Amino acid sequence: MAIYQNILQTIGRTPVVRVNRLAPAHVNLYVKVEAFNPLGSVKDRLALGVIEAAERSGALKPGGTVIEATSGNTGIGLAMVCAAKGYPLVVVMADSFSVERRKLMRFLGAKVVLTPAAHRATGMVVKAVELAEKHGWFLTRQFENQANPDTHAATTAREIIDDFAGQQLDYWVTGYGTGGTLNGVGRVLRAESPDTKIVVCEPQDAALIGSGEPQARQADGSPAAGHPAWKPHPMQGWTPDFIPKITGDAVALGYADQVLPIAGPEAMRWSLELARNEGIFCGITSGATFAGALQVAATAAEGANILCMLPDTGERYLSTPLFADIPADMDDAEREIARSTPTFAEAAG
Repeated sequence: MAIYQNILQTIGRTPVVRVNRLAPAHVNLYVKVEAFNPLGSVKDRLALGVIEAAERSGALKPGGTVIEATSGNTGIGLAMVCAAKGYPLVVVMADSFSVERRKLMRFLGAKVVLTPAAHRATGMVVKAVELAEKHGWFLTRQFENQANPDTHAATTAREIIDDFAGQQLDYWVTGYGTGGTLNGVGRVLRAESPDTKIVVCEPQDAALIGSGEPQARQADGSPAAGHPAWKPHPMQGWTPDFIPKITGDAVALGYADQVLPIAGPEAMRWSLELARNEGIFCGITSGATFAGALQVAATAAEGANILCMLPDTGERYLSTPLFADIPADMDDAEREIARSTPTFAEAAG
C-alpha cells in the first residue's frame, strides 16, 4: 500500500474492469471506471491539470481565486484541488443540474452561483467570464484550456496504452463534455495505437457533432446563444449547447471514426443494468457510453477488445430521473420479508 502526501496524488490510475454478464460472448468488453478518482469522476484529472498548469505559468498566484462554469463534475474536482491547495473557488452552474452536485461543492468550501436553466451552458459560461473580469479571478476555461487535453494525454491515455500493452485495443468508446478526454486520449491512440477505432457517443437530442452544423460564435469568440441541434437531455455534463473548442479540434484532427447518438432512456437503462448485473455503480453518462459500446460490440469481429469510458459515479444522480423508480421505503416484497419472522414484524404493516 502506498502512502500519499496529499489527496491529489490519488487522482488517476483508475481500473479497467472486464464486463462479464452484459457483454456479448464473442467480444472482450472492458470499462475504465473513473469513479475510482477521489471525488468520483474523470474531471478530477482535468481539475488538477488546469490548476497546476496555471501555477507553472504564473496565471494563478498564491491566494488567488479560481472560477469556472461547470455542470458539476469539474466544479467538484476543482473544489477538491482548491481545498487541498488553499485557493478560494467560485463555481457558476445552471440551476437545472442535480442538487447533490451543488451541495458537494459547497461542502468542499466552494461558492456556487446559479444561473437560469433557460440560458443553458452558454449562460453559465458568460456569467463566469463576467465575474472573472470584474474581480480579477483566474478563469480555468475548461472548454478551451489546452491543459485539459494535455492532462488526459499524459495520464488517461498512458494508462490505457499500458493496460493494453501486448494486445490490440480494437475500439475505444467515449462521450464528451469539454472534449478533453476525447482530444487527449485520441491524440495518443492515433500516434501509438493507430488501428484502434475511436467511437464518440453523444445524446440523441443534442447530436452536435452528428448534426454537421458549425458552432455559432459571438464577435469576441465566445459561444453564441446555443447550438441549433441542442435539446434538453438527461446526460448531465455531456454536450453543452455549443461545440467546445477542444471537441471541435479533436473532430478536425480525425479523432472520431464513428459518432453514435444515444437516447436518454437507453443511457439510464444501461446505468441501472451495470449496477444490477455487474455491480458497477455509475452515472447516466456512463450508461450512455456503455450503450454505445454495446452497439459497437454487436458488429465487432470475434475476439475484439473494446474499452468503454465510464465518466462518473451514480451518486451524482440521486435526485434525477435515474433514481425516480427507486423507493426509499419498503415495497410489498420487502414488507413480506420483514413479516416472515416475529421481531419487528408489526413495523412492516
